[in-house]
Amino acid sequence: MRLSLRWLALLALFATLQGCATVASPDPRDPWESMNRSVFGFNDAVDRAVVKPVAVAYKQTLPSWTRTGINNFFANLDDVWSAVNNALTLRRQAFGDSVGRVMVNTTLGLGGLIDVASDLNIERHPANFNITLGHWGVGAGPYVVLPLLGPFTLREVAALPIDRQGNLVNQIADEGTRTGLTVVDLVDTRSTFLDSEGVVNGAALDRYSFIRDSYLQRQRYQVYDGNPPDEEPQEP
Repeated sequence: MRLSLRWLALLALFATLQGCATVASPDPRDPWESMNRSVFGFNDAVDRAVVKPVAVAYKQTLPSWTRTGINNFFANLDDVWSAVNNALTLRRQAFGDSVGRVMVNTTLGLGGLIDVASDLNIERHPANFNITLGHWGVGAGPYVVLPLLGPFTLREVAALPIDRQGNLVNQIADEGTRTGLTVVDLVDTRSTFLDSEGVVNGAALDRYSFIRDSYLQRQRYQVYDGNPPDEEPQEP
């Protein structure tokens, strides 16, 4: 409860600061665009100075089979929380696949290091509490960029405390182990975007708008289980 209250207080403060900054013709989905662009610039600078160099070194140092195993391990942990949220959204096939993936990869896949489930054509269905809220009619709300954390919708920010508790890494009692795994997960995730980064930079005249639009489109795709309505719903 204290964690949730801290997140809500942070959200309220951030929303207040965002409301002080406007652009001439903001996208209806992004009413805080001016401040979001400032935070985006800050995050980009931190990424270029710290996160990206570490991700590059990680990719250059570790062999591909090791990185694949690490990625599979964290994906298997994510499938546990996906199974819970697929159950909450009454997606029977997705729930069954998620449970099946966890069982197969945890046992035959050596704790998730080997993705045996994909070889058996058991599909992944990523889901979190944000998707659960969206499934049951909670609007996405405005687009927001949080310092260091990156792009979100307001609904995602509200779901963060619960999604954080649903992350099995955060349930590890030993702080050193928990922090170490969190850092490895972050670096591994960042390394997966290195190859596509050049495509984004080359294709986008405005990186901020390109990333925002792609992100929101992906959000809608996930919430509507791959079949979003033809027209964007109007947020209140």
